[in-house]
Amino acid sequence: MPSKFRHIALATAGCATILAAVAYDSRAASAQAVARPAPVQAISAKDKAEGAKAHPQLLEEFGGAETGPQATYVETIGKNIAVQSGLSNARGDFTVTLLNSPVNNAFAIPGGYIYTTRQLVALMNNEAELAGVLGHEVGHVAARHASKRQSAATKNTILGVLGSVLAGAVLGNNQVGQALQRTLLQGSQLLTLRYSRGQETESDNLGIDYLRKAGYDPRAMGTVLQSLANQNALDARLMGSTTQVPAWASTHPDPASRVRNALARAGSNTTGVTNRDTFLTRIAGMTYGDDPKQGMVEGRRFAHPQLKLAYEAPAGFYMMNGTRAVAINGQSGRGQFTSGPFSGDLDAYVRGAFGALTEQGQQQIDPGQISRTTINGLPAAYATTRVNTGQSTVDVTVFAYQFGADQAFHFVTITPAGGGAVFDSMFRSMRRISAAEAAEIKPRKLAVVTVRAGDTVRSLANRMAYTDAPLDRFLVLNGLSANSQVVAGQKVKLITY
Repeated sequence: MPSKFRHIALATAGCATILAAVAYDSRAASAQAVARPAPVQAISAKDKAEGAKAHPQLLEEFGGAETGPQATYVETIGKNIAVQSGLSNARGDFTVTLLNSPVNNAFAIPGGYIYTTRQLVALMNNEAELAGVLGHEVGHVAARHASKRQSAATKNTILGVLGSVLAGAVLGNNQVGQALQRTLLQGSQLLTLRYSRGQETESDNLGIDYLRKAGYDPRAMGTVLQSLANQNALDARLMGSTTQVPAWASTHPDPASRVRNALARAGSNTTGVTNRDTFLTRIAGMTYGDDPKQGMVEGRRFAHPQLKLAYEAPAGFYMMNGTRAVAINGQSGRGQFTSGPFSGDLDAYVRGAFGALTEQGQQQIDPGQISRTTINGLPAAYATTRVNTGQSTVDVTVFAYQFGADQAFHFVTITPAGGGAVFDSMFRSMRRISAAEAAEIKPRKLAVVTVRAGDTVRSLANRMAYTDAPLDRFLVLNGLSANSQVVAGQKVKLITY
């Protein structure tokens, strides 16, 4: 079964994560050779052991590690910047991983483990921005921000620290509410330790310092932050929201201020390399957006070519794909689509899904009577129960489908009391897809092209593999503004099939 729908509880050391946040442009392959960082502290044996234990769990959570020349390139740049931190002079003390995730994210954990997603790398426009993002994350570890913020988290686990980012408007902060929130967050790949504004600024500054030491243009931190802010705004608009919807954005407040501060600290007369063309050449061909092996979100439709299933979210809702679940979000409710252990008894499966909503040691949520039906030829079972979270009363629904003798999938949805009908159309839309439909589901790829005479921003944008907002997507992807122009010989990024 694909890793997306395995039921695994994930707990790990505090995750140093950025909003999708730090720029790094670099021509610095040669400059890095002359940098002479001096370590101020060694990576302890305890941190190494804890990091080694958490590493496979993080890979499972974030889609696994990419391999091949693109991953090797990211690893090289990550190690080059990490040794500037003072944690270690030995490049071999660091493990840098390019993650197969469609979410803009980067993080690091104690023990020398550094991560960035392919989606975030695709948003960058030069090597210095890559180094800046990874340097920012190393900065969180070097400054020991995770341990300083532990008291502010409910638990020092990747599933326990987010609080009420996605579900706070519906759920309370008591044990039931927190358990339901974690259920909705699990598998969404939007899990992040919330650092203070001061800690984010400190890591920005450390990342800028590391860029300087490595010979990169330190302004790259500001430019990548700007790209992230622009991507957040575009995502929010495409999702039909007036706010910066992506959950990771809420952990990094006031992006405009961070951009200004980063550019001011870097200075206007600074020098350093960016290695733009080298960077673009090295990342060409990466998968962009969802990997079909984890299913594909297209607007309100989700389809999984390997599992041979598809469904459609209600109007006004948007979905975010993860390795273990698909998060479904809207103003009138939250939900997720996932799987669990199935023995052939669909009623027991539904009760087990309700049981998974409750903290260990706490009284389980009783679903009451379970109803049976058939949806598009699929045996289905469902139940709804009303739960008092301490701050509000909500309806929790589990709607499950049997896809074979040993395979079942389900939705978990949470709405204000009496509002559960908003998800009825989604429950009824679940269906099998044919082999022919599955074969038509193809990944998008990042292409790097050289601008030719006569090309314009608009003509290039028309080549993007999107029917919605291709021009806006092209501008954000390439760090351009509405007034930007392209010139012959310039390299730009496109998203193609």
